[in-house]
Amino acid sequence: MSSTPENPRVVVIGAGIVGCSLADELSARGWTDITVLEQGPLPAPGGSTSHAPGLVFQTNPSKTLTALARYTVEKFTSLDVDGISCFHRVGGLELATTPERLAELHRRAGYAASWGVRGEIVSAARCKELWPLIDESLVLGGFHTPDDGLARALLASRAQMARATARGVRFLDRHTVTGIEQEGGRVTGVVTDRGTFPADRVVSAAGFWGPVIGRMAGVDVPLQPLAHQYARTGPLPELSGATAEASKPILRFQDRDLYFREHTDRIGIGSYAHRPLPVDPFAVLPYDEARARNMDMPSSYPFTEEDWAPSWADCRQLMPALRDAGIEAGFNGVFSFTPDGMPVLGESRRLRGFWLAEAVWVTHSAGVAKAVAEWMVDGRPSIDLHECDLTRFEEAQRSPSYVLERGAQQFVEVYDVIHPLQPMESPRPLRVSPFHARQQQLGAYFLEGGGWERPHWYEANAPLVDALGPLPARDAWSARHWSPIAAAEAKATREGVALYDMTPLRRLEVTGPGSLDFLDRMTSNNLRKKPGAVTYTLLLDESGGIRSDLTVARLAPDRFQVGANSPADLDRLLRHAPADVHIRDITSGTCCIGVWGPLARDLVQPLTPDDFSHEAFGYFRAKETYIGHVPVTAMRLSYVGELGWELYTTADLGLRLWDTLWEAGRELGVIAAGRSAFNSLRLEKGYRAWGVDMTDEHDPFEAGVGFAVRMDRDDFVGKAALARKSEATRRLTPLLLDDPAAVVLGKEPVHVDGLPAGYVTSASYGYTLGRCVAYAWLPAGLPTGTGVHIEYVGEKVPATVADEPLFDPKMTRIRR
Repeated sequence: MSSTPENPRVVVIGAGIVGCSLADELSARGWTDITVLEQGPLPAPGGSTSHAPGLVFQTNPSKTLTALARYTVEKFTSLDVDGISCFHRVGGLELATTPERLAELHRRAGYAASWGVRGEIVSAARCKELWPLIDESLVLGGFHTPDDGLARALLASRAQMARATARGVRFLDRHTVTGIEQEGGRVTGVVTDRGTFPADRVVSAAGFWGPVIGRMAGVDVPLQPLAHQYARTGPLPELSGATAEASKPILRFQDRDLYFREHTDRIGIGSYAHRPLPVDPFAVLPYDEARARNMDMPSSYPFTEEDWAPSWADCRQLMPALRDAGIEAGFNGVFSFTPDGMPVLGESRRLRGFWLAEAVWVTHSAGVAKAVAEWMVDGRPSIDLHECDLTRFEEAQRSPSYVLERGAQQFVEVYDVIHPLQPMESPRPLRVSPFHARQQQLGAYFLEGGGWERPHWYEANAPLVDALGPLPARDAWSARHWSPIAAAEAKATREGVALYDMTPLRRLEVTGPGSLDFLDRMTSNNLRKKPGAVTYTLLLDESGGIRSDLTVARLAPDRFQVGANSPADLDRLLRHAPADVHIRDITSGTCCIGVWGPLARDLVQPLTPDDFSHEAFGYFRAKETYIGHVPVTAMRLSYVGELGWELYTTADLGLRLWDTLWEAGRELGVIAAGRSAFNSLRLEKGYRAWGVDMTDEHDPFEAGVGFAVRMDRDDFVGKAALARKSEATRRLTPLLLDDPAAVVLGKEPVHVDGLPAGYVTSASYGYTLGRCVAYAWLPAGLPTGTGVHIEYVGEKVPATVADEPLFDPKMTRIRR
């Protein structure tokens, strides 16, 4: 069959659950010239799929992972082999034996309601009914999800192989990949020990062998395989006579890093409680060699009894029936972890046509396959995948030592209670701004993002708290990684002047004769303005979804500085840039200080030879000037709703810039302020955060950023799709909590008329307003004043739909 754009030649590397699912999804969309290569025998080739215990818990703090799991359940439920369903819907049960875990289960129930998964918090007595073998006296409660269950991964692989084969897909086992052919930056074929297969697209779905395939292609795959213990008991008298594979819910005992499932009259037990056991993917034995060494398969390592002993004691405590039982069999099964625990998906820009579908667990396998198939065939997935995009990691997060350390920590934290602000502990510090030493002297409380150390407040400002008056008390969860100092810093910004370290914000330099035409075509707003103009604009996809929001400063006719969000923005621009456009990430070589507050002009004007008056330096304008001895690019922007500037300079001059501003600001009472105050101030002003408040699942009009779209100008990416949009059925809606003492954090379900109707994106206490501000995706048309309830740790917190912006709606404070 000859290759055509409508039916390109595709080679999928790996016939585990992801490769089989992908072959099925691609062929269902009309791509049938597909060859799936597998080094082991089919249908059980020896990778993670072959030993996966198959537990599928759909609920996850990530909306994306939950959506991927929901589709996996839906699809596998529809498949069967010889009358046996590929999904056994026995439900799921997560136990709490501590108050902290019970609170976490309430939060998980909130995620389930937000993302559309059925679930409820149940009593200890109900847990005992669902799992009679547990010691009820240890249990405080549980989270029951009736639609979770067991994925029969090998059966699902067979069922999808059969469907894909009927459409013309070839599955070839015993083919070991030895090379990836390429020409002119595009993939052209896959070399194996049994011949070469020409290809227009290649997908690495090789599981823990992903880094091996990636190295052949010259593509980095940030994935660390680790071994995980799984054991099976002997027959239990309490389960004698059982005929079904399982009748009870799959069970999690997360307080001891354990999970359980039935195997007819036996129980299978998985443990994450042991030390991390990293595996070198380049040293994993081939299938036949593994078998020759008495290993079940390449992914099944010998059981380490010494690691198992503490978990076995915990199992026997939870289930007295196990006290007289023994372990019949056990193994250490290998599977994949990434630095952030998410899959690695997408097409490499360095080698076009080479795709990754890696670090995918059975739980998300069919959902990932569907999303990647949509991405390949239609040009975009139907759900937001930015958390899984292969471009998401910074260069500093791609070193082998980083991937190993963070992958091992992800294993340790699989069942931990993780706060949404909880930073990684190591390796830190990794990336620091030029002001880091000064921030340490001021007692900065650092959190971390993208490898950057980010001050959230400064202990030096603690004396300012006394002037605030009493603040509402916080519960233990919302008080974690928070300080009342944030309120003092917000107040100081509203009344005086504060310095904010904005260095971690990504900065791109775009130059060349075609730069204006290029940026104008790629983004939604009008960039055809004179040098000195700054424009807020959107990077849309072809369907009109928001891939990112950008701040574009035209510094010269053919030179722009672009404020972006993630490495994916740089990747997208580089993919589309013509030869006469040059794009460079300048973030690491530069730095930025936000100088904001009503006294900002009083601080900067004496330090610069240029006129910083409102008339000479208007809002959303830029100038290249000096602050003291330091050359800066000054942009009159403010993401806190106050007068001020972003001041950019090179990294080597950053410390001098900070010291110059600090010394000059002493008589004005200048302070350093952190991200906690920043987030409060930006939400009071209604400023959106891409990736949190809006993604490519949303269009600009429903997200409330339609002002950044100029439909009356020349064509731009996404314009045609926006023109076809019907009236929005949902809106990003501002809410004010009714109780001045109430706080929510984000991702909580929002109930309208007693039913879940949406979810919170961003939330923070608005210190100027004296209320917590929350933004939520809710049905369009809810009038101002509508009462809703936000579910926070099992409690229904009343809130009210508000008008935006909540603070300074006439913009008088910024434009003065």
